[in-house]
Amino acid sequence: MTAQRVVLVTGGNRGIGRAIAERFVREGYRVAVTARSGEGPEGTLTVRADVTDAAALDAAFTEVEQQLGPVEIVVANAGITKDTLLLRMSEKDFDSVVATNLGGTFRVVKRASKGMLRARFGRIILISSVVGLYGSAGQANYAASKSALVGFARSLTRELGGRGITANVVAPGFIETDMTAELPEETQKQYKANIPAGRFATPDEVAGAVTWLAGDDAAYISGAVIPVDGGLGMGH
Repeated sequence: MTAQRVVLVTGGNRGIGRAIAERFVREGYRVAVTARSGEGPEGTLTVRADVTDAAALDAAFTEVEQQLGPVEIVVANAGITKDTLLLRMSEKDFDSVVATNLGGTFRVVKRASKGMLRARFGRIILISSVVGLYGSAGQANYAASKSALVGFARSLTRELGGRGITANVVAPGFIETDMTAELPEETQKQYKANIPAGRFATPDEVAGAVTWLAGDDAAYISGAVIPVDGGLGMGH
């Protein structure tokens, strides 16, 4: 039964990650989330982990395996931004974003893949961004880290595709979160003017694409980039 599968969502205590975890709970999956602080939504198991710390991640996976069973679906969502123009960007600004957004995804997927290979089943879903392929001034570090997830997913597909494991990327555009709500109204208007749909997405619209990729209907889809951006990126 698809819905009985075990899902782990990194950074599942807020924003898009939380909406993804809530959607999986609603659809009957057994759901765990990693969080550095705070708790995941009701009905989830929250485990403490920082995705830049391989030992902490290993312990978190072990806890999930003991309480829920082997992780069959992993959603690598945890990410950070440190936006600034290139000439002002420090090495630390660049390295910390790449270490979390790309390195963290590598660590999570590597640990998850062990159980998936044994089970000959797995769904790896990486949360990227429209910015990864569209680009954004002041986000060279973030865009580079999110773009890299595409090459990572496609390499995973070639490496693991014969074992019943898929690896796909979801690339959200502008989403209604606490972060976008804080933008001045004029800025929000300008952003929406560039989006063919004329609005921001709800977090649940991103979650819908993620749960679909995790289900049986998407078993033959791998190495794909699914934009959830109202037409902003147009497949860039």
